[in-house]
Formats: sequence, structure tokens, C-alpha cells
Amino acid sequence: MANEIDDDVMPLFLINGFLEAGKTQFLDFTMDQDYFQTEGKTLLIVCEEGDNEYDEKKLKKNHTEVVYVDDFSKLTPQYLNELEVIYRPERVLMEWNGMWNQDELALPEDWTIYQQITIIDGSTFELYVQNMKPLLGAMLRNSELVIMNRCDGIPDDKLTAYRRTIRAMSRESEIVLEDENGEIPQASLEEDLPYDLNQPVIAIKPEDYGVWYIDCMDQPERYVGKTVEFTAMVLKSPKFPKDQFVPGRMAMTCCEADMTFLGFLCKWKDAASFRTKDWVRVQAEIGVEYQKDYRGEGPVLYAKKVERAKEIKDIVQF
Repeated sequence: MANEIDDDVMPLFLINGFLEAGKTQFLDFTMDQDYFQTEGKTLLIVCEEGDNEYDEKKLKKNHTEVVYVDDFSKLTPQYLNELEVIYRPERVLMEWNGMWNQDELALPEDWTIYQQITIIDGSTFELYVQNMKPLLGAMLRNSELVIMNRCDGIPDDKLTAYRRTIRAMSRESEIVLEDENGEIPQASLEEDLPYDLNQPVIAIKPEDYGVWYIDCMDQPERYVGKTVEFTAMVLKSPKFPKDQFVPGRMAMTCCEADMTFLGFLCKWKDAASFRTKDWVRVQAEIGVEYQKDYRGEGPVLYAKKVERAKEIKDIVQF
């Protein structure tokens, strides 16, 4: 948390999560780390009080002042400006109340969310996905790091399913799974994919498109050189070369307000013969290339066959 920050900006480090997810423990641990240390003051805004309390001695040692805000209506830009004038912090940490919609958070003009971290309790994740997905989605959407703790006793297939659900809502974050022994290496998780990776042509059923897309984005190396076949909608842009298009599907990653198009760049000699919203059956080999949209390397499809197909009415859901 000690990266170079513009002097004219008040950096806000936002720690998300529902009650008892472990936000306080995470911040308490963070205060002891070298990267947390700074000469200036830190303002910690706590938006809900759980069972764990902050150590007063540790707060004092780290020049950290705590303010408790128990009503979202109080959390206005004007109030935050007042806190800045009173405490003169170098940075602000905010322990967010998961029952408040983060999309409604308004900040002063010179404040910016510098880093966003979401803490999730693995033992209650399913419950929140089923009942509070929009709130969860708002917290995850722009998170750089997602830590799912308390994964002890959760079967591997569930953990991989949880991970995909998080990835669908937080496509660029680093995801860490933890049990009582620490981080769980992703490669150690056994999973039961709904298709066979060892087939000469991996047939992706319409209902499995979301699983394949997320897994291929997350672990493209295990798909390199594999041939897949699936049905998707064509997306084209004037910016694309004539031999390129994106076959994909509309997906609801969180709620109806979070509809997004999930697809990979596809290279095909006759791409010019298709238009946006056409439906096609694509058979393609998967490779990995640098792409600006990926901000690095990511999956690219090298089509072997592209044929017109019937529209799939259903949207992809996670």
C-alpha cells in the first residue's frame, strides 16, 4: 500500500466484504506489514462493527485514526471532506459495509479509489450468491484482489465453481483461496469440467459456454493447441482487420444490469462474409497472443470452420 501516489489526490483503499467475512482481521494483519508503514497519518473509516475490534496500541503505533460511520446517508462527499480537514491523513482506508450498495458511494472530487480488495467467507459464499448477488457484484466488479478465506472442508469441485463465479463478476482480479494452512494452490484443485479436454474436438454445449469461457480466460495454457467447437453470436467492429471477428454470447454475470458479451477474438479468412448478430458454429484451435483488450496475453481462436447456425435464445448465467 506504499506505492507512489499523486500528491493532489487522496488515495482510498477500499476493503469490501459482508459482516464477519474477515475484513478487520485482514486490516489488522496488514498494519503489521512493512508495506503498510508510512510517515503520515492514516484515516480508517469503519462502516460496520463486527465481533473483532482493532488494537488501540497498534493503531497508535501506525499513526491511524478510526472513525465509525453506521449510516450510509452520512457518507457524503461533504462529510468525507470534513474528515480530511480534521485528520489531515496521507491516505484513507475504508472497511465497507457489505449491505450497502457500493455503486452508490460518492467521493470528493480529489479522492480516488486507489486499491479495492474484497474479502469473502467461503463457508457462507453460496448463501450470499443466492440472496445478495447484486451487492456482491458491486463489491467484486472493480476489485484488484479477492481473498476467499475459510475454505476448509469445501470440496474441490465447489471451490472451482466458486472461483468461476467470482471470475465472472471480477474479470481482472487476482483470486486467492485460503484454508487454515494458508493459500490453496489453484493447480492442486481437482475439478470435473463438463467437457473432455482430451477429445480431438472439444464440443462446448450451449449450457457449458460460461464454464469454458471463464476457465479458458483463467488458464489459457491448458487450452493451447486444443480444438473447440461451439455456437455463438458474431460481433464485428470497423477497427477489426477483415479476417477477424469475435464469436461470443451475452451473459448475466450478476444481475440484469450486468449483461456483458463474452467472446474471444477469432481469425478466419472469410470473416468478411458475416455481420454482427449473425449466429455461427465455430470450430477453432486455441492459441495465446498479446491483445490490447487483455492488457497482455490471452486466448485467440484460429478458425478451421465457421458455418451459419441457429440462434441460442438463452443467455449465459453463472
